[in-house]
Amino acid sequence: MKIFIQVKANAHEQSVEKLDEINYRVSVKEPPVQGKANGAVISAIAKYFKVPAGAVRIVAGHTSKKKIVEIL
Repeated sequence: MKIFIQVKANAHEQSVEKLDEINYRVSVKEPPVQGKANGAVISAIAKYFKVPAGAVRIVAGHTSKKKIVEIL
């Protein structure tokens, strides 16, 4: 399954908000440097969908706020 997410880095708390069937807003505490925010996004999505972190990967948008994430 592929979903579209909008990331807010440096947030006060981590959260995943469902906007519609395939669009989500993910807030993470980590800064967007050296892949820290991307790692936090993967962890947050994995926790939200109750899958292992290895089953979540960023398909597009590694350096963008808007990303396409695949959940296996």
